[in-house]
Amino acid sequence: MSMLHKTAVTLVAACFVAGAALADLYVYPKEGQSTEQTDKDKFECYNWAKNDSGFDPMATPRTTSAAPSGQAKSGTMVKGGLGGAVIGGLLGGKSGAGKGALAGGLVGGVHQSQYNKKVESERAQWEQRESANYTNNRNNYNRAYAACLEGRGYSVK
Repeated sequence: MSMLHKTAVTLVAACFVAGAALADLYVYPKEGQSTEQTDKDKFECYNWAKNDSGFDPMATPRTTSAAPSGQAKSGTMVKGGLGGAVIGGLLGGKSGAGKGALAGGLVGGVHQSQYNKKVESERAQWEQRESANYTNNRNNYNRAYAACLEGRGYSVK
């Protein structure tokens, strides 16, 4: 699974979790409002909360910043091994080539591993920030929506 695919899956999952927050809101007409009036008030409060909070729960979620551009690398160990073999061969003949290949492969592998861990960490931090940002915006919308409906005589839980 590619990093971009993992990111998309993570953000979609976060949106479903946050989307459940709206589904969990129960609206009860405390003043005997009709179903038609309740639907009208819900729609008007949706528009007001959307404008007040700057968040539209019906819109396709978007990220607020670009994903980190780093891509996980592979093949650095092989490249390091080849480079080490060439340098070792130039400096120490056949036995130097073997030792150089081993040393180059180890150095290349360590470098690749460190780089890949850094890339994974940056992406995980970015995903966490985006998810938290979405959740915060959704919570602000829900509070505005509930305040509007409560102001119109509904109990919102």
